[in-house]
Amino acid sequence: MPSDSSPPDRRGLIVLSWVWVGAPLVYGVYQLVQKATQLFTG
Repeated sequence: MPSDSSPPDRRGLIVLSWVWVGAPLVYGVYQLVQKATQLFTG
């Protein structure tokens, strides 16, 4: 017997949350790699 009260689809919210956290993280790692490269290569 299927229920009429299916949970709301939150895929969009989950994707937005990952982008919200992931974008600054990726940018920070990119900056870290650039600075470390400059530090070790002169």
